[in-house]
Amino acid sequence: MISYNPKDLSTGRLHAYLLSAVAPRPIAFASTVDTHGHPNLSPFSFFNVFSANPPIMIFSPARRVRDNTIKHTLQNVEAVKEVVINVVNYDIVHQMSLSSTEYPEDVNEFEKAGLTMLPSDEVKPFRVAESPVQFECKVNEIVKLGKEGGAGNLVISEVVKLHIAEEVMNADGTINQEALDLVARAGGSYYSRAKRGFFEIPKPLRTMGIGVDALPEHVKNSMILTGNNLGMLANVDTLPTEDEVNQFIKDVSERYPEIKTASHRRKHKLARNYLSYGDVESAWKLLLS
Repeated sequence: MISYNPKDLSTGRLHAYLLSAVAPRPIAFASTVDTHGHPNLSPFSFFNVFSANPPIMIFSPARRVRDNTIKHTLQNVEAVKEVVINVVNYDIVHQMSLSSTEYPEDVNEFEKAGLTMLPSDEVKPFRVAESPVQFECKVNEIVKLGKEGGAGNLVISEVVKLHIAEEVMNADGTINQEALDLVARAGGSYYSRAKRGFFEIPKPLRTMGIGVDALPEHVKNSMILTGNNLGMLANVDTLPTEDEVNQFIKDVSERYPEIKTASHRRKHKLARNYLSYGDVESAWKLLLS
């Protein structure tokens, strides 16, 4: 492993390492206006949601590394403390990228990117009509993290109204993540499309999982089972009983005639297969046989 002291790296190199390693990152497609009402639209991947009560989102327009200048978005939220944070899905990702071009101050990025300006209800900046979720926000505070190129400026924004497209909603009023089809930013020119990479992990038990430290030694020190496999096995509060294990072995012996005399290695491979389908109970019964 190669180790670095951040002070020994150029800001550009450190910036590249940070953005490549801390990824994928959600994108705040931030719409602002200046004091004359001229619109500005720009994406920021230093962004996330930090509170639900009050509803707080923070994005960070960093000072440019190359010349230490600041972006129009930062100038605007300092002057007019309002912003609309639009989410970016796959349908508008190329238009979003185009809007990041450093056009002159009087150029409307909505027009350049071919996006529709939609009036907001509570704030002056326009919404991106094509974005499936839009958050109208008041800017509570701006925290400047430094004065040199690469320094961030935390724009702490409170959501005062949100808009969600009906086509990304489930019948129960929740958001359908696959229909939303968000994209995220990585290092260099790379992006990630969430729809193609979704998978579910059951949340840790409210009771209390037994933990990896409580696994049998032959399971904990397995050369076959991965760390993820062990995490799944450890997220149970009780183990199958001896009767349940015996019944399971009886049920699967027709499919796996050798199961009763199989080695730990063979059982671990079969258990890993069960775990790949999320069947933790069967994996445990096999491992305890």
